[in-house]
Amino acid sequence: MKLYEKVLSARNWNDEERQILTQVQRMVDEVIAPNAEHIDETGEFPWKNVEAINALGLNTIFIPEEFGGMPMSYKLYLEIVSIISEACASTGIIYATNYHGMKPLIDFGTDEQRARLLPRIAQGGMGALAITEPTAGSDATGMKTKFIPDGDDIIVKGRKIFISNGDVADLYLVFGKWADIDDPKKAISALIMEKGADGFGVISKERKMGHNGSSTCALSFDNVRVPRANLLGAPGEGLAILLASLNKSRPSVAAHARGIARAAFRDMVAYGNDRVQSGKAVLDFQGNQFILADLAAELLMVERWLDYVAELVDGVDNDFGLEASVAKLRASDLAMKMTTECVQFHGGYGYCRDYRAERLMRDAKITQIWEGTNQVHRQLIGRSFRSK
Repeated sequence: MKLYEKVLSARNWNDEERQILTQVQRMVDEVIAPNAEHIDETGEFPWKNVEAINALGLNTIFIPEEFGGMPMSYKLYLEIVSIISEACASTGIIYATNYHGMKPLIDFGTDEQRARLLPRIAQGGMGALAITEPTAGSDATGMKTKFIPDGDDIIVKGRKIFISNGDVADLYLVFGKWADIDDPKKAISALIMEKGADGFGVISKERKMGHNGSSTCALSFDNVRVPRANLLGAPGEGLAILLASLNKSRPSVAAHARGIARAAFRDMVAYGNDRVQSGKAVLDFQGNQFILADLAAELLMVERWLDYVAELVDGVDNDFGLEASVAKLRASDLAMKMTTECVQFHGGYGYCRDYRAERLMRDAKITQIWEGTNQVHRQLIGRSFRSK
């Protein structure tokens, strides 16, 4: 593991960042990791984990100080997502979803909106991002949710599906189409809906292959009245907000996938050293060494690329959409590959719940699907080379 640890040590965290990461790791070891198996088996929402995350103030690290936050680097945020996700993927995506849903409010909201809404997230509130619909998955322009202006209010009509934190969020970033604009792209708009709005309902909670502790819900908006003061930007500016927010949330889900890949890699190393077959440790067999070498090399590349993307986000260059797609694509593909090999490495035990290998494999699959399927990301990256 010296090779891997050398790459991690090159991050050169400052004293404050190291202290935060030490606290996060302690919290994960004492609270989140011991609960992970129970959460997966029961499907219970991990409120104790959320409380532990809030006790460390981790929601504050992406919120400006004037709105109750303690802002830190995006690079640190990504590392925290990975540490939590390595122990429990469900908890990792619950935490990351707060960022995905609320970062557009930070980036595009007015001072009044941020001062009114962000403190409740800084104090431990939950956020959600509502984009996907039955007819609008990879093609967000196909959404049918309507925003109808009505004086000082906006009436929201429609339905969303596959919404993480859908039944527990305090604030929802909702995308829909402005009723007075005909163009399907120019009509897309964004607003913040607050918990408890009349006409808002949770239709169902999905039963999933993995991430069983994370709520994934279908939502309905039956003439929900939202104050026009909660509109982000102007009517029709939603697509630009959506694309900009995805550029920052995609590296976040890459960090989540990285955490799952790290867990599988560590489990393979530990099992390969401890398990004896034919009088030799599993890792003494050359074929297994080759497999682990290839996976280690890919993990190291993902680690370094995510560092690079984090530096772009923390910098002044806002043109990092393709780099974000590469991060999401490679990290999620590696998570699936790593966990599949981890199950195989464990043999029959890998298929049983005696080890967490099978849980990691189930949790890894969705990382190739959400935040843009990997087919979409390959298309985005591939067509960037087409001469015009």
